[in-house]
Amino acid sequence: MADQPKPISPLKNLLAGGFGGVCLVFVGHPLDTVKVRLQTQPPSLPGQPPMYSGTFDCFRKTLFREGIRGLYRGMAAPIIGVTPMFAVCFFGFGLGKKLQQKHPEDVLSYPQLFAAGMLSGVFTTGIMTPGERIKCLLQIQASSGETKYTGTLDCAKKLYQEFGIRGIYKGTMLTLMRDVPASGMYFMTYEWLKNIFTPEGKRVSELSAPRILVAGGIAGIFNWAVAIPPDVLKSRFQTAPPGKYPNGFRDVLRELIRDEGVTSLYKGFNAVMIRAFPANAACFLGFEVAMKFLNWATPNL
Repeated sequence: MADQPKPISPLKNLLAGGFGGVCLVFVGHPLDTVKVRLQTQPPSLPGQPPMYSGTFDCFRKTLFREGIRGLYRGMAAPIIGVTPMFAVCFFGFGLGKKLQQKHPEDVLSYPQLFAAGMLSGVFTTGIMTPGERIKCLLQIQASSGETKYTGTLDCAKKLYQEFGIRGIYKGTMLTLMRDVPASGMYFMTYEWLKNIFTPEGKRVSELSAPRILVAGGIAGIFNWAVAIPPDVLKSRFQTAPPGKYPNGFRDVLRELIRDEGVTSLYKGFNAVMIRAFPANAACFLGFEVAMKFLNWATPNL
């Protein structure tokens, strides 16, 4: 594996990860809206066409009915949540790597990088779950024609008033089931591709921006290939009326497979994959740019 020239700094990972998260949201939110609406649309009645026939149909209808603001609906929640979430995510990854090193110059194996990535998924769940819950509710209410919540803070306030803290954290277990293995795949794939793309005799830190974009984009695709089934279950569970699924994700899984078949676990696949490359390419490029700045500005941090 390629050389790691600098000691790992979890604090720098925290700061650079936050910037990478902002980049990811701005690039990826429109297709995230499409993904959630596809995943949560009700089954069509016999003889009736579905609300959305696919990714491009959903994108077109949302843009036509609600304008560009419709595609960015609910973005405040992930911006508020994703910036600290990605900061904590990259911090967790940096900490996971550091905990496995006996010496600062140790180069980690790919299974060790996967384990460090899984730790980052555990770290982010506390921030990710409420942000995802609010985002999904705001994204589907426009397509359903109801306006129960006027915005992110109003949604959070009403959820707390109605259901307490448990209502805000509904879907925590499914978020863990999605993010722990997916984050392991995410970071391991990115590090693997960076090493492959690094020319002979060069350092990983000298990788060009286009190669970072490609490595980050492909890592995002690998991440979502693992994450989509639990993400579908999470979206359904978090947007369901209270009491609909008393046994949690098992009830959601049973209902989905019974009514719509196994392929329903991959609803929104096209939207996710189209979004995954540019959003995660932007995330990792933002992270690497911020990390280079921090290494220059605060070399001893």
